[in-house]
Amino acid sequence: PVRAVLAAQSYDEACVISRAVCGKALSKQLYNIVDKIREVDAVQSPRLQRQLFEASPELSFAMMASGTPMRHTKRTLEGRGERVAALRDAFGVDVTPLIDHPPAGAARDDVFDAIALAWTARRFVAGSCVRLGGEVDETGLRMEVIA
Repeated sequence: PVRAVLAAQSYDEACVISRAVCGKALSKQLYNIVDKIREVDAVQSPRLQRQLFEASPELSFAMMASGTPMRHTKRTLEGRGERVAALRDAFGVDVTPLIDHPPAGAARDDVFDAIALAWTARRFVAGSCVRLGGEVDETGLRMEVIA
């Protein structure tokens, strides 16, 4: 979300702020993680951004698939198959046991996302990641997503 949304105290207020700044509201899903985004934003700095960055699991999966988004959602059998195949190709191992037996408190799609983001983190460390965006905001942070 736009940074101004972090001051919102309700979903309705966040939508009003977001519409005023960028012309569109927030999804409920995004609003539900605003508290976590606020926590990260409070400690993020241009120096720390060399290690702490934003990434998207679905963008990571698309990059694994030569830039093509997955055709099916991860909660369907077809989507699960697409993602297992992409991860197997990316890591050279079958991730099915990890997916079939997620840690306590984690859902299957959480495990997919975590593994995809581990792939992105590995690319970041190796210097082979793709940076989308990159303009610098008023706090000196690059507004980018890493893939």
